[in-house]
Amino acid sequence: MAAMKTRSFLSPTLLALIAIALWATLALLGLSLKHIPPFLLTGIALLIGSLLSWPFYKEWKVSFSALVLGIYGLFGFHFLLFIALRYAPPVEANLVNYLWPLGIVVMAPLFLPHTRLTSIHVLAACMGFAGAAMAILGADILKDGWQGIVAKGFAWGYLPALGSAFIWASYSLMSKRLADEGRGFPTAAIGLFGLVSGALSLLCHVLLEPYTNISHSDWVLLVLMGLGPLGLAFYVWDAALKRGDARQIGILSYITPLASTVLLLIFTGRHFDWPIALATALILGAAVLGSNRKV
Repeated sequence: MAAMKTRSFLSPTLLALIAIALWATLALLGLSLKHIPPFLLTGIALLIGSLLSWPFYKEWKVSFSALVLGIYGLFGFHFLLFIALRYAPPVEANLVNYLWPLGIVVMAPLFLPHTRLTSIHVLAACMGFAGAAMAILGADILKDGWQGIVAKGFAWGYLPALGSAFIWASYSLMSKRLADEGRGFPTAAIGLFGLVSGALSLLCHVLLEPYTNISHSDWVLLVLMGLGPLGLAFYVWDAALKRGDARQIGILSYITPLASTVLLLIFTGRHFDWPIALATALILGAAVLGSNRKV
């Protein structure tokens, strides 16, 4: 499956950065498609993303446990995230969801027996999360101050947001563990996971969401979303984790909320403020610190 195999010159770090760059466009695309119910949006995009591996359907012959793991990752993550966004303030719920890079770093020794967690990795992960928090909450801090953030209080929707973070972190680490043990699934099998998860998302749409018309311009954006952040990104992420250091890749992943926020600022015409500058410094510092191969 030549098209699905990554070339030797594509390092795990570069593959991870490609996935991060694609995921950074998700908020911007989602903003343009906010009138489409989330399960319908995700279901269509995942089905489109699965098309990338249809020519290699023979690689979809995976064990039942691998199929369950794939559905757990792709469908379970989005299902809990959408519940969280319905029952908690979306900005704060998104922040809780972005605990998944931290989860990859700190849970790596639990899932990967030969991986050790150092104080440097913990420090880098905490710096990355602080930067992600600043990127996501920066506008609210400027508007309401820290007291305004705290005053919003607890919403039960934070629990499914935390669950979605755990699912993506554990799915990523389990995928790497299976690969390390020689029981991994081909990267092309991500297409099967996306196909089944997309179908389940559409079923949730039928059961839980109202009917919505989709315009021609919406379809263009849906195709871009399906081929990019909900398609190719999953394939290169899978390849990066199987070949690279999960702790370093987890720390790099904090670039996602920063890049996503910057793109939104650019396309909405908002100015760069000090929280974004601080977030940039924290996340880039965490990426440099955590990517040190000596730790």
